[in-house]
Amino acid sequence: MAAEHPMEVSYSAFYSPSPEAVRKGLQAWHAALAQFDKAAHMLEASGHPLKKGLIEFLRRPKRELIVNFPVQMDDGSIRMFTGYRVHHNAVRGPTKGGIRYHPDVTLEEVRALAMWMTWKCALVNIPYGGAKGGVAVDPAKLSPRELERLTRRYATEISLLMHPGGDVPAPDVGTNPQIMAWIMDTYSMHTGFTQPAVVTGKPLEIGGTLGRVEATGRGVMMVVAEALKLHKIPMEQATIAIQGFGNVGSYAALTAYQMGARVVAVSDVHGGIYNPEGLDIPRLMEHVRQHRTVRGFPEAEPITNMELLALKVDVLIPAALENQITAENAPNVQARILAEGANGPTTPEADEILIEKGVFIVPDILCNAGGVVASYFEWVQDLQSFFWTEEEINSRMERILRRAFYEVLAKEEELRRYGLKPGDYRTAAQALAIWRVAQATLIRGIYP
Repeated sequence: MAAEHPMEVSYSAFYSPSPEAVRKGLQAWHAALAQFDKAAHMLEASGHPLKKGLIEFLRRPKRELIVNFPVQMDDGSIRMFTGYRVHHNAVRGPTKGGIRYHPDVTLEEVRALAMWMTWKCALVNIPYGGAKGGVAVDPAKLSPRELERLTRRYATEISLLMHPGGDVPAPDVGTNPQIMAWIMDTYSMHTGFTQPAVVTGKPLEIGGTLGRVEATGRGVMMVVAEALKLHKIPMEQATIAIQGFGNVGSYAALTAYQMGARVVAVSDVHGGIYNPEGLDIPRLMEHVRQHRTVRGFPEAEPITNMELLALKVDVLIPAALENQITAENAPNVQARILAEGANGPTTPEADEILIEKGVFIVPDILCNAGGVVASYFEWVQDLQSFFWTEEEINSRMERILRRAFYEVLAKEEELRRYGLKPGDYRTAAQALAIWRVAQATLIRGIYP
């Protein structure tokens, strides 16, 4: 007689991505393709056409991995999870991109994020291609041990694609330095020796770099500073609203506060807060550490996410998830500068509305590139086992982001002569990045 198996297997996470998650993922992927097609058209109009086969090559991911894997929960049951790793393009170097833990992760969303990573790395001219990964899970609902088991199993499943010279993951929404440490350790245990360069965003103690945690948010404000100069708005007089108070939003807020700007509103998944006189960001960050939300912060009034997006401010920073500014709410945006701290927060339809309104859009592949630049620095330091000071890292990052900012301005001015709508900096940025990847492809040649 067969022994009764004590473990119960739950397949719910594998079988049921929500219809809303599927819709959002498809929307992100279609937006990425629409943006690419528009940029490719402008390249052709400006006398730099891409061959049809090359266009198809650049539109498609190089490879996609879907993994369905079991994790033993603390109560002894087994739960199935679905994870992804997508390599969009590897022509310019190892693929680079974060790993996202979120209930709404889908293949289409990861595919879009991987494509945007390709253009982001090319735009700031670092030797990486684009990738992205994720697991459909709410990490807040797992215990620390369950989270570690899930991470190590997911890392094992995608390790056939990972390599310090081939694919280098990093943190994203729902992941952090500790999770990167587990991934690095798992990969190292499989290879038999420590390989810190296989992942970035790690703790300092095991090969992380100074300034990495703050890099994306700090980089957002480095680019915003240039946009404010362009609009002749002194930093000390600038008003800023930030949607999302995770890693990117919180450090963008802190950097803005340190620069002397007035952060008047912030929000998270639970809602937002507003104070026209400005928020004390260090105190707010301490409040969030204690209460896990910005809500309830004293000396501020409650505000919804939709109300935050419509505030009359100098700078609006969407730093949450994709598809936040749409054709429905774009007419309500009153900010002079939209700085995209998140990836894909603005739909193509909203882009058209905002450009018509005269909103200066700093596109995601430029605005939030500080994170991948710092990750590149971490990878280089790990490969050579020689580490820089935080001042060196911030100085190098600022030089790269400033150069990219003014290259995008120059490209927009050039493409205007060929029909680009004035102020369409997203298309200008993508055209510049796509051309770099296309040229690298042609120079390398098509194997065999």
